[in-house]
Amino acid sequence: MAFMGTNSKKWWAEGIQFECQGSGNCCLSRGEYGYVFLTREDRQNMAALLRITTREFTRKYCDKKNGIFHLKEDSSRAECLFLDGKRCSVYKARPTQCRTWPFWPEVMNAKTWNKEVKTFCPGVGKGRTYTAEEIEKSLNLQKKSESQLLKERT
Repeated sequence: MAFMGTNSKKWWAEGIQFECQGSGNCCLSRGEYGYVFLTREDRQNMAALLRITTREFTRKYCDKKNGIFHLKEDSSRAECLFLDGKRCSVYKARPTQCRTWPFWPEVMNAKTWNKEVKTFCPGVGKGRTYTAEEIEKSLNLQKKSESQLLKERT
């Protein structure tokens, strides 16, 4: 059983029902909150899928904020530049940030989950139930990625 602190049971200890509905809502920019940050490994994987060098990928598709690479945004469209209709065109090599959605540390408190995630993500409450252990695994993967981003900062 997962616990928060010493006494408080995590609100998601019994799991969370979630199945992507392909809405593309999570691929829409919300200003700074819409940035998709990329580790070197993320950039390498995406470049390999696109059959270009990591350097070419970074030059063509990335910008930096506070020394951390993120996908460029096109001011004429709100969606991710790799969103094709409502499908990710780089799905097999999608960044860690995309693979771990919706189980991000910053949204895994009940208030944020209910106020933000549930309101725009139609997959919440549908499909299979992710166990607390699976959620922890995604959270840890996202935390590791965030830590790597800070180490790579230039």
